[in-house]
Amino acid sequence: MIKRVSIQGVKGSFHHIVAKHYFDEHVEIDECLSFDKLVDHLITGQSDVAIMAIENSIAGSIIPNYALIDKNNLHIIGEHYLDIQHNLMALPGQTIADITEVHSHPMALLQCKEFLKKYPTIKLIEDKDTAETAERINKNNLKGIAAIASKTAADIFNLEILAEGIQTIKENETRFVIVKTQNSVLDESEINKASLRFELEHKRGSLASVLNVLSDCRMSLTKIQSLPKIETPWKYAFFVDVTFLKYKNFEKAKSILKIMAQEFKVLGEYKNAKL
Repeated sequence: MIKRVSIQGVKGSFHHIVAKHYFDEHVEIDECLSFDKLVDHLITGQSDVAIMAIENSIAGSIIPNYALIDKNNLHIIGEHYLDIQHNLMALPGQTIADITEVHSHPMALLQCKEFLKKYPTIKLIEDKDTAETAERINKNNLKGIAAIASKTAADIFNLEILAEGIQTIKENETRFVIVKTQNSVLDESEINKASLRFELEHKRGSLASVLNVLSDCRMSLTKIQSLPKIETPWKYAFFVDVTFLKYKNFEKAKSILKIMAQEFKVLGEYKNAKL
């Protein structure tokens, strides 16, 4: 039974919203201002499960999180896609004309770049977390400073939304993975997606051969990401997400890739949240 969930950020953050959607309102939230701290809390048993953003439809992969999952042998037990709506908010009674600084996570500032260009006199300040910024504005009664965060953060910290949906690209979705220190206990009949990690010999056609195996085993490739191995210059690990209709086809692909690829491991077997 899941009792405590580690999130990156504080209540009101997008990770918090995912926790509420994926689990329920009754789980205890463990607030972590970095992904490193989140992983530490999971490994040491301070939480039962953790939520990590892994890729965004605008900004792409969050590569350090792939490395954290791999290095710490974490298991992906599920995924959740969240529509990211950014809102400009400040203490009640202010207008955009009163704002001299906007604070938020670098990714949020980047995703709202076109809106912020309309106000060249406003200083942009990068911060650790969207909701944590909103919390600080409320706690310290900071006038003239605005945050970019979720509507949930505005509600929790009693801030007034000055502009809604200010992200440049309105269809802005982030994929989050649910991770544990142990593998999923789902029945095979429920599993239709998997995340894999492997390395390949540096020779012509090695990656193409792996992709052909996946295709022959009726796997649909939904993601491929390479990550350099710091300790071995110019060698890469590959992270692949596949979906499938029959678990037995996935088992066949696994058995072949264990032979073909180096350092092969399954990072997770879970339900495809896009179905």
